[in-house]
Amino acid sequence: MEASFISGFFASAKPYSQYLLTGNPEQQRRWTAVYEKAAITESQKTLLSGFTRQMKILIVSGIWCGDCVQQCPLIARIAEANPTKIDLRFVDRDVAKELSAKVRINGGNRVPVALFLAEDCEVCCVYGDRTINRYRALALKALGASCSTGIVGPDKDELTATLADWVTETERAQLMLRLSPRLREKYND
Repeated sequence: MEASFISGFFASAKPYSQYLLTGNPEQQRRWTAVYEKAAITESQKTLLSGFTRQMKILIVSGIWCGDCVQQCPLIARIAEANPTKIDLRFVDRDVAKELSAKVRINGGNRVPVALFLAEDCEVCCVYGDRTINRYRALALKALGASCSTGIVGPDKDELTATLADWVTETERAQLMLRLSPRLREKYND
């Protein structure tokens, strides 16, 4: 995907608080409940606040999606830990159909899908639709419905583990950007 293609979607995407308002009151309640449970640890805060490269994260999401309910608020907490270096935006999968078609997972329009981008919208990596700990939690529930309702939020252990997965993936993208030959040349570091 070309940076010029993605930059248009990023420019029109919404910050977390504005994206949340696209949902109905029940959807907003579910997202807010997970957001309020999510807490970045001190060591995670130290890690995230040490980021030196500007990065953009574009989340292809569905306000209605149970997996998004249980993961996107965690990503919002990550971005809040370093708002000067992490610019997080959300786009609805069904509105951004052209983008969604390019980030299909396992033959489907799965959500959430995170596009980790450089400051100029060059793709660093794409990650979705569930983290390993989210998959493990679903497997423990006997491989139930393919898309949970989000009515019941994740338990604290799952939330903490899934948040750690997203922190790790965000760190991975930051290290890619930090070690990028093109960006190291640009910033002479």
